[in-house]
Amino acid sequence: MEIALHRKVAPLNRPIILDAGPLGMIAHPRPNPEIAEWYKRIVSSDCEIFVPEVADYEVRRSLLLRGLGLALGRLDELKQELNYWPLTTAQMLKAAELWAESWRKGQPTCDPKELDCDVILAAQALSVSEEAIVATENIKHLARFVDAKHWKDISADDCMNSSKE
Repeated sequence: MEIALHRKVAPLNRPIILDAGPLGMIAHPRPNPEIAEWYKRIVSSDCEIFVPEVADYEVRRSLLLRGLGLALGRLDELKQELNYWPLTTAQMLKAAELWAESWRKGQPTCDPKELDCDVILAAQALSVSEEAIVATENIKHLARFVDAKHWKDISADDCMNSSKE
């Protein structure tokens, strides 16, 4: 099943930030029907969807390693069609704070020598909006920092309902 690309520019309510898992599945040349249908529903709504640079990095390195050039092209298209969010120094500084905080609390998300893309993604999501919803398959690590939900559990209504209302 092919996924058509769409760009939605709407008032920023609760943006949806794609983690590497869902992003990689959407970029796949033959995505599974379940994620294809979910993606179609989300992009046809008034939700804003962001592709954070750190998720692009995680998916891209995997695709390069596996030699999946067609999926790389789809990933590049998604970066053009959705809202691509490059990393900034402020986001990396926030990621370092989140990393240190999680270690001080005894709740690390990875080995201390690893880069920890989860905290970088969380920092990127927070820089978009504290109301952002991270679409993921890794709720356990990300929910410590941001509103993280399994992509299957996110509807278009979720991005229109502010938790601060």
